[in-house]
Amino acid sequence: MNEHRQQAERARLGEAASPTSPWRLWGPYLAGRQWGTVREDYSAGGDAWRSFPFGHARARAYRWGEDGIAGICDVHGFLNLGLALWNGRDPILKERYFGLTNDEGNHGEDVKEHWWVTDGTPTHSWMQVVYRYPQAEFPYRELREMAVRAGRQAREPELSDTGVLEENRFFDVQVTYAKAAPTDICVELTATNHGPDPAPLHLLPQFWFRNTWAWGRDDRKPRLTASSRDGWRRITAEHGALGRYTLHVEGTPTLLVTDNETNEVELFGAEENPTRFTKDGIDRYVVRNDSTACQVTGPDDESAPGTKAAAWYSFDPVEPGESVTVRLRLVEGDGHVDAFGPTFQATVEDRLAEADAFHRTDLDPLRAKVVRRALAGLMWTKQHYRFRTREWLDGDPAQPAAPKSRQSPHARNAHWRHFDVADVISMPDEWEYPWFAAWDLAFHTVPFAMVDPAFAKEQLLLLCREWLMHPNGQLPAYEWEFGDVNPPVHAWAALQVFQIDPDRKFLAKVFHKLLLNFSWWVNRKDADGSYLFEGGFLGMDNIGPVNRSEPMLGQWRLEQSDATSWMAAYSLHLMRMALELARHDESYEDVATKFVEHFLSIAEASTRFGSGGRGIWDETDGFCYDVVSRRLPDGTVESQPVRVRSMVGLIPVLACAVLEPWVFEELPGFARRLEHLLARRPELGQFLSRRDGRVLLSLLDDGKLRRVLRRMLDEGEFLSPHGIRSLSAAHREGLEVHVADQEHRMGYEPGESRTPMFGGNSNWRGPVWFPTNALLVEALRTVESFHGGRFHVELPTRSQRHVTAGRAADELVRRLVSLFLPDHDGRRPADGKRIESTDSTLWREHVTFSEYFDGDTGEGLGATHQTGWTALVASLLTDRRQTGALGASIV
Repeated sequence: MNEHRQQAERARLGEAASPTSPWRLWGPYLAGRQWGTVREDYSAGGDAWRSFPFGHARARAYRWGEDGIAGICDVHGFLNLGLALWNGRDPILKERYFGLTNDEGNHGEDVKEHWWVTDGTPTHSWMQVVYRYPQAEFPYRELREMAVRAGRQAREPELSDTGVLEENRFFDVQVTYAKAAPTDICVELTATNHGPDPAPLHLLPQFWFRNTWAWGRDDRKPRLTASSRDGWRRITAEHGALGRYTLHVEGTPTLLVTDNETNEVELFGAEENPTRFTKDGIDRYVVRNDSTACQVTGPDDESAPGTKAAAWYSFDPVEPGESVTVRLRLVEGDGHVDAFGPTFQATVEDRLAEADAFHRTDLDPLRAKVVRRALAGLMWTKQHYRFRTREWLDGDPAQPAAPKSRQSPHARNAHWRHFDVADVISMPDEWEYPWFAAWDLAFHTVPFAMVDPAFAKEQLLLLCREWLMHPNGQLPAYEWEFGDVNPPVHAWAALQVFQIDPDRKFLAKVFHKLLLNFSWWVNRKDADGSYLFEGGFLGMDNIGPVNRSEPMLGQWRLEQSDATSWMAAYSLHLMRMALELARHDESYEDVATKFVEHFLSIAEASTRFGSGGRGIWDETDGFCYDVVSRRLPDGTVESQPVRVRSMVGLIPVLACAVLEPWVFEELPGFARRLEHLLARRPELGQFLSRRDGRVLLSLLDDGKLRRVLRRMLDEGEFLSPHGIRSLSAAHREGLEVHVADQEHRMGYEPGESRTPMFGGNSNWRGPVWFPTNALLVEALRTVESFHGGRFHVELPTRSQRHVTAGRAADELVRRLVSLFLPDHDGRRPADGKRIESTDSTLWREHVTFSEYFDGDTGEGLGATHQTGWTALVASLLTDRRQTGALGASIV
């Protein structure tokens, strides 16, 4: 039995290699937030937050997707099942998570709810989420007012600051999904009153179709029908593409049916609505006691067709410590003959046991819990993402004409009219970033490959497909501006996934696509062929003293250390891919030589960086900097380094790779070309080191690397108790930087951003970020693999303790994973001063994965459900390359 359970989920994965496989048909693909997204913004001014605010979401039909609490939908996003609640006090049904927009939040957008994804398996045969619902009226207005009063200098106010959670006056609602078969899903909702007094609770699981019919492009309308006949409560769904589904609901709830249509009378002052019932009908019936707002299905009755329905369970009251449970079963076809019979509980128990077996590990319980929770949250980031830019720009036939601003060549995403996606994509965050982001997604695929390599590979290939990638080879950055530039980490991620699951066909597919993307970088970001690159802000937002996304004034040009270093690393990643493919197909051998030559050309250019001939390397400081330069009227070039010690100067560390002996044995053509190149251009030899038949290619030689690492591993600069900071703490008191005839002041900010750049919701001026830390760990392991214990660094700097590069990587990993492990006080550093750090086990049992972490304390900041790239902690905890305890490596 145990062996069977261990293999059960892996067998399902074997059946689900394709994204269209039956086991992947249903999953957590329902968005956590659809309102306030670019794709729902049809305003002339392009202000997505104001165009579709939270207040509209309950009564206004979405164009491109749906959202809900702890919900699921089919892979096409047609049919949705989610949780709605009411505590008898809220002014509206709790149908979706609430948060503040960029304009409202004192540090950018910020969700003001508590929920945790607690478990899951890759095929979504088993999923659990816990949502914490206050018993007092939800403080919508108070949270907005608190953020205004706080200002940018103060912490973000949280739900707990309003007092509504005191004395544990909340319900924990555990939502469980267990698949008996790909289209037979058992659903259990268990709500527990943790407060000291009895409290009412209304649970309203909702079942609805995405509105596909109101836009004038497809008039076909699906049907939902509620029935209380034959002793069963059920809601039947019929859809032209999905077919027929039946949602069984246990007990005798009141069945409510309305339509997923906009209430134009209430929202926009129209004289009448196009349909009798509207999206907010269930809300109005339950909360406002409006008996005309929706259909009510009585005993032995059946409703007329609608497109949104709910089963209304009323528990008044729920006693302290008491739990109430609602069970549902979603089945393809006409339903199940014994929906809540023995097979229901057996399915729940079996799937839990199989999940336990699937996630079994030899890690200690605390670390195993972090890995399992991180992977569960990562799997929940998968959302159905539908967006057709051409239709969005032009508008829909049945809707008001698109504003003239949409026809401008400067309109948002106007140059991406080919973009046409309807796929499941892993999002950076369920609420704050409910749209794909290219470099986030690359990092997601590494921990995904641990449990679901097929999905990891599919995601990497998806961004390169012709309906996403621009015809010129650029990868779309994210919804707010597809044309922004993210670091080129796709090839690195592909190699990581390949190492976990060696699939040569996948490697060849993604390699061919990335050739197009590499060409885009060369043609668009190195237009003069100097091998120097200007990538813009490169995803690291406000890391510099100037906005790197905008042109500089006065003919000044910003020549970026990190953009050039990213491209050097990209060249090495593509070289490694080509070499691996060349082992079985000699036609790739010449391509590999192209990329090693490109790397060496970039490396050489970096030593005379910029049109002023100044390199990224600063001998005085022992660090790498951006350079600004301009050509003067007399033809001379003025240039100066931007002396800010930031992650920008650490990116050159990433540009390194080892050529193993098999390269020279199996690929003599590549070896001859490399030797010929070095004989003809001996100055390039400074970027190669040889040892025992192996070659290390590196942008920084050993001497420079040691000096950069001396700063990186200095606890007074980059090395924090919990990882590498994005800006040196040596700038803690602030510094003034003269850049391009202007004075700029900036400084180390360990926590939330105090600058309004990029909406004020991102901060690379001090916090610890997992993606760049993971890359630095990998670079140190590469150095270790070449030197084999012969390369030593002082750790921490000035400690007189010297360790190998491998042990330095281990120590960095130890500091990163310590964010999620209890310290000597029994508290997780990532919980910081938030309510999760209290002594209550109700809070401390839940691990929270944040967007980034305070550079001094490790407190989690930014998006609080950013399991995406922070799920890399699972990869770090299970990495078998660790070389042992730090102390053993002191020399």
